[in-house]
Parts: sequence; structure tokens; C-alpha cells
Amino acid sequence: MTRVRALLAVLFLLSTVALSACSAPEPLAVGADTVIVDVRTPDEFGSGHLEGAVNVDLNSGAFEQEISTLDPAGDYVVYCRSGNRSSKAVGIMEDLGFEHVSDAGGLQAASDATGLDIVTA
Repeated sequence: MTRVRALLAVLFLLSTVALSACSAPEPLAVGADTVIVDVRTPDEFGSGHLEGAVNVDLNSGAFEQEISTLDPAGDYVVYCRSGNRSSKAVGIMEDLGFEHVSDAGGLQAASDATGLDIVTA
């Protein structure tokens, strides 16, 4: 009986973790002045991006130079394909003095969190 309870406890914990990983993203407020930054490649951007997004490729070799042309006091929402590059980009932006940067993760999560449509070029 103890083994059954232990197994049930493990299954409960695993299901709780699995369900929390699938939960909806936190909503992100997007104002008229919010800049949506897609840090994927131009080809990825062309296949679908958030409405109104600008493309600044994290892996272009010129990301810091390009992103530095933006106002560090502005509001930014950053996304990529899966959330890996957006996380790196947000760290770089914060190191450069950007004050209001949100990591929206991957494209679909960013669409869900911001309410912005995914459009194709």
C-alpha cells in the first residue's frame, strides 16, 4: 500500500509540473509606443511574425549595434522561435541600459501574450 501511495504522489507531482508548463503565458501590455522586436533570422521573420514587429537578427553579428539605435527608455517586447534567442537578446538589451524589456518567448506565446496577430510578409 505504501508503494501505491508513493507512486500516486510521484504521478501527481509529474502531472502538476506538466500542466504548469502548458499554462497560458502572462498577458503583456502593448501600448502605442511599444516596440515589438523579432530576433529571428530574416527568413524566419518572412515566414510569419507579429503584426508591427521589427526584425533585428540576434545572430547577425550586428545585433548590439542595431539595437543600440533604439531608445533605451522605450518599451520593448522581444520574441523569437522558441524563447532561447529572445532570452539572450533581453539580457544584452538590459546590459546596454534598456529599462523596459519583456521576454515574450516564442512566436505563438508572444502572440498569445500580446494579443497581436501573426502575419506573413
